[in-house]
Parts: sequence; C-alpha cells; structure tokens
Amino acid sequence: MMKVVIYYRVSTVAQGRSGLGLDAQRIAVEQYCRGRSCEVLDEFVEVESGKYNDRPKLAEALHLAKVTGATMLVAKMDRLSRNAAFLLTLRDSGAKLVAADQPDVNDMTVGILAVVAEEERKAISARTSAALQAAKAKGRKLGNPNGAAALRRAGKGNSASVKAIKEAADRHANDIAPIIRHLRDQGRVSLRELAAGLNERHIRTPRGGAWHPTSVKNLLNRVGFG
Repeated sequence: MMKVVIYYRVSTVAQGRSGLGLDAQRIAVEQYCRGRSCEVLDEFVEVESGKYNDRPKLAEALHLAKVTGATMLVAKMDRLSRNAAFLLTLRDSGAKLVAADQPDVNDMTVGILAVVAEEERKAISARTSAALQAAKAKGRKLGNPNGAAALRRAGKGNSASVKAIKEAADRHANDIAPIIRHLRDQGRVSLRELAAGLNERHIRTPRGGAWHPTSVKNLLNRVGFG
C-alpha cells in the first residue's frame, strides 16, 4: 500500500470557500488513489498564488512526508509551482513527490538542467571511485609506496562516507525533534511511550523500521534531549 500526504492549493480565498478548483483537484487525487490503494496519512489545503513560494501548509506536508517516508501527492504539478527553481528545491528536500495528472513524472524529470548537473556529478563520482579502486588494487598487488598512499586516500574516503552517514542521521533526527516535543507536551515522556507515539504516526526510523525504546534513546541523545 502506498502511503501519501496530499497537498491542495487554490489561488484565492474565494476559490477556497466555494470549492472551485479544489473539487477538481480532489477528484483527480481520489481517482489516482483508487487505482493504487493509497493510505492517506493527512491532507493540507493552501490558499496562495502559485507565484509565491512562502507556503506554510506545503512545508507541513513536506515535513510529514519526509519523516514518515510517504509520498506527497498533488493533483497537478502546477499546484506546487510553475517556478522551475522552486520545484528543484522541493525535489532536493528529501520528500518523494508525485502528481495525479503525471504519475510517471519523477524527481529526475522535474527539471532537465538539474538532471544534467546531477548526472555529471554522478559521472565524476564514479570515475573517482573507479580510480581509487584501481589504485588500491595496484597498491595491494605491488606493495609500492604509491599503493600505500592510495590505501591511505581510500581510508580518508571511508572517513568521509562515515561523516556523510552521520550528517544524514543528524538531519533525520532534527526532522523528528518537533514531533518528540509534541509527544512530550501530551505527557508521553517514557521511551516506550515515545516509541509508541512515533509508530502511531507512521514516523520511520533512519532504516525505515519500527521504533523501540533503545532507538528512541539514541534519537534523544543525538538531538540533545534530556
């Protein structure tokens, strides 16, 4: 079953009150979900012109999608924005996006310029990785100083990988921190209660599994909660 967070946008208060524009979006989204047995976690309605990028409801929808691992669903891509740079920022937010009218569009087709840049970065990374592996293999085989240097460089690369993993875990923990505060405000303060609250809200662990007291304790330590 596909977990989704739904985002609707209408341009004027009058449209929001009358349902004009909103009804058509709901129909498109409902048709999409019927064909895929979607589990709707929540839905958000924004009354704002598409030319403005300050969208509190969109921020809430993206945050929920990100921490639950759900997909943010819109009726049409232009309900997000017609600004390519803004769409690329959304793509890089870490949340998955899909439009009911263009279900085959994915984050690689949001902007062609971003695709080119990303593919070039991947190509550079692949070439660098291949060169390091070749140098490492040569160093092991020949045992020469250049090979030792390659191994040391590879070790530094591993340190960089560990650092990147830690930074990703820190970002994930910071995304969940406001939810922990909300649960505590509700009186759920024990590790077991917090784990249950996160699981009830479909919040994912960094590995996509269920929360347990030990994983909650690790999370609290990471974000500095006492």
